[in-house]
Amino acid sequence: MSLNPAQRDWRGRRAWLIGASSGIGRATASALHARGAAVIVSARSEAALNAFAAQHPGSLALPVDTGVPDAVRTAAAQVLATGPLDLVCYCAGTYRGMRATEFNLAEMLHHEQVNYTGALHVLGAVLPAMLASARAGRAGHIGLVSSVAGFRGLPKSLAYGPTKAALINLAEALYLDLHDLGMGVSVINPGFVATPLTEGNDFDMPALISPEEAAAAILKGWAQGQFDIHFPKRFTRVMKMLRVLPYGWYFPAIRKFTGL
Repeated sequence: MSLNPAQRDWRGRRAWLIGASSGIGRATASALHARGAAVIVSARSEAALNAFAAQHPGSLALPVDTGVPDAVRTAAAQVLATGPLDLVCYCAGTYRGMRATEFNLAEMLHHEQVNYTGALHVLGAVLPAMLASARAGRAGHIGLVSSVAGFRGLPKSLAYGPTKAALINLAEALYLDLHDLGMGVSVINPGFVATPLTEGNDFDMPALISPEEAAAAILKGWAQGQFDIHFPKRFTRVMKMLRVLPYGWYFPAIRKFTGL
């Protein structure tokens, strides 16, 4: 079911991807560039961004730390000074496996800052201009990269999962508020993707896919006007079924599935 305006033709459209120095963000930026989009890539790693720009002529590397509100506002002003945004996609994320028996408050708050609060900083910086553009007839799209880990509580996901659940809820609320203005909103819920964040996992990752496969699924979702873009389906559909189980069934099922 199409819930958003379909995004099929990216030629000449302006896309800002935050968290694009590696993984899903970088692969998605590369895929958009290949389809003719004017791509701006941001992250903390200036070297990685410059390497992307060198490999993708016409793209702009714009280093920013989303944990610094003034830096985000400055970067957004630079992006918006050259034209309206057709897409802003928040891909930034951090992950460290954690259980309650090794609770680390500093790490919990770090996850909150990078995975969720950073997205709020970006929205605060770009949403007023995107609303003005929508009212003038050029409605843009907001994409938030969450995770199936945000569907329900999981072992080793004490720091990561709640931030992704917050992004899902945020995307739902944004959709309800922005749809009537013609703006698109999508929440992207990957399963396991081979990125620097998953390299340290010490367990088997079912249905592991490459960042390029993830990017292809994201662009397909945008082309079809999807709100909930999840992949790979052979894994995420199972996670969605687990999402609706009552707790009396869910907790034993997860313990059996994970062995934790």
